[in-house]
Amino acid sequence: MSDSTTTRILKGGEFLITESQPEDTFCPEMLNEEQLMVKSTVIDFIENKIKPRWAAIEAKEPGIASTIMEEAAEIGLLGSHMPAEYGGMEMDTNTNTLISEVLGPAGSITVSLAAHTGIGMLPILYFGTEAQKQSYLPRLISGELKAAYCLTEPGSGSDALAAKTRADLSTDGQSYVLNGQKMWISNAGFADLFIVFAKVNGDQFTGFIVERDNPGITLGEEEHKMGIHGSSTRMVFFEHASIPADRVLGEIGKGHLIAFNALNIGRFKLGAMVCGGSQSAISMSVRYAIDRFQFGKAIASFGAIRHKLAEMTIRTFAVQSALYRISDLIQDAKEARMAEGKTYAEATLLAAEEYAIECSILKVAGSESPDYVVDENVQIHGGMGFSEEALASRAYRDARINRIFEGTNEINRLLIVDMLLRRAMKGALDITTPAWAVQKELASMPGFDTLEGEYAAEKKAIADFKKIILMVAGGAAKMQMEGVLNLKEEQEVVMNVSDMMIDTFLAESLYLRVRRLDGLPTTQPGKSMTRCSRSSCMTQQPGCRNRQPMRSSPSPQVICKRPSFSG
Repeated sequence: MSDSTTTRILKGGEFLITESQPEDTFCPEMLNEEQLMVKSTVIDFIENKIKPRWAAIEAKEPGIASTIMEEAAEIGLLGSHMPAEYGGMEMDTNTNTLISEVLGPAGSITVSLAAHTGIGMLPILYFGTEAQKQSYLPRLISGELKAAYCLTEPGSGSDALAAKTRADLSTDGQSYVLNGQKMWISNAGFADLFIVFAKVNGDQFTGFIVERDNPGITLGEEEHKMGIHGSSTRMVFFEHASIPADRVLGEIGKGHLIAFNALNIGRFKLGAMVCGGSQSAISMSVRYAIDRFQFGKAIASFGAIRHKLAEMTIRTFAVQSALYRISDLIQDAKEARMAEGKTYAEATLLAAEEYAIECSILKVAGSESPDYVVDENVQIHGGMGFSEEALASRAYRDARINRIFEGTNEINRLLIVDMLLRRAMKGALDITTPAWAVQKELASMPGFDTLEGEYAAEKKAIADFKKIILMVAGGAAKMQMEGVLNLKEEQEVVMNVSDMMIDTFLAESLYLRVRRLDGLPTTQPGKSMTRCSRSSCMTQQPGCRNRQPMRSSPSPQVICKRPSFSG
């Protein structure tokens, strides 16, 4: 804290070179009463509108996805993250994170909702002209229009810029003619609006807003997929499709900015949803283990099963800790940008961009932890887990796509290190100074300090993890500069450094959450909770000079100090 009124916000990637403090960390146990009411509303929606229709959703019954999305719009779920001026609810990042997390267990309909509210709407919010925003966002928020995102092609997946779809300006300059095809397009079967990427004149990668009824657009058949059966996935073909020139999205040749920035928050939201899905699978496992009797007692009493449940819970708890830590960092960054005069859309874009490294970390960890959870869920169910009569098999199938969605985990691992090094080279992060400090420490006599205090060993371990990463990454960078190593070719090195960063971020997030819970006070009846002006700091500790009444908390809040899932 630089002074009594200003708190320095951690930069993206800076966790690696900074010791974060528990009091600066947000965790789900700190959600306020209003946010918990939102959570209850979403749970009711799932119980009353989604679960009774699961069979129809999985069969892709005509109109079912559109109907559910329109019902979601009625309670504000399609516009909770959108500015009020377009009909949105403009909720804070932590509340939107909670919504995504709670929607996680809703099955494959979450794919439709996420594609619409994320990569379908955000490109228009981030890069659309005011006329485009006024025309489309209110109708997307109300559910009148449903959105899809057309990036992938048969020859371009992770290498999005290898796209072949062309957009050529007409002779009168009034329209662009699109020719090409897109594949794996979620919501394609019922979408009214497509965010399409094509190369103007064959080389300028550009975004377009394309309406479904535009002549020259046809759809392939529904794909038969391993999982997420309830989501519509089709190919989209453009054959001399004439698109009005005023539907260019962003600048000509700058489509990569749209694609990459939309994916940043998409990765974060995916991490939130799969975290919620993991919690549901754990609950499913616990219920079955309690009800299933073998050898005269519930299998939940056997050590082997208890170990599985514990490991599933620990991994998910760690991911959830990282989820809300990142969520609050994004919220703080957004508030800071708006205080500087940025619009809601600009601030949201810049905040997500700032924490692109952390979003990729969450995407990888968030999608790999559930794979373990759903696999053990099947194992705990035994033969019933392999049967379609139980939900365990569906959860197992549905989870597999998450390591491919929003950029494969391999691509995200490469991006984590690449973005870190780019930030360092641009001067946004100083990793050279701490890296040299590690080298000097290694060259000196090692210390033999006695570890004292609660969690001292864990705190030291995290600090050592960071030193090891700096040592390895610094050594690899030095070898590259000397021409001994080419990190673009030696991807194994980058992948391993990335794994070290992911594990360290999770470990630190879990540690910070546990320490934060130790320090959280429990309010007494009639006593108001106060909150530091920094959005992530809720405290009544003496000496805090930035206390103020907590926002959106009309009644006293009682916080449970026992670590537990928000779900």
